[in-house]
Amino acid sequence: MKVTVCIGSSCHLKGSRQVVEEFQYLIAENDLKDKVELGGTFCMGNCQKGVCVTVDDKLYSVSPDTAKSFFEENVISKLK
Repeated sequence: MKVTVCIGSSCHLKGSRQVVEEFQYLIAENDLKDKVELGGTFCMGNCQKGVCVTVDDKLYSVSPDTAKSFFEENVISKLK
């Protein structure tokens, strides 16, 4: 599963660094290093909705506050 987080300036200001760090922690905590490819990219063209995240090319809007629940719902639950 490929998870990509926008690290462009607009998303960065909205907390993309915290989202990436939370995802990295959850990947390690749940032993998903072999199942989840976490990457970053610059502008996804949806700046007003940032932090933009794609999971297997489907676009979502995530905030640092929702990163954990988002990851559990859209990544972990789909891998089980």
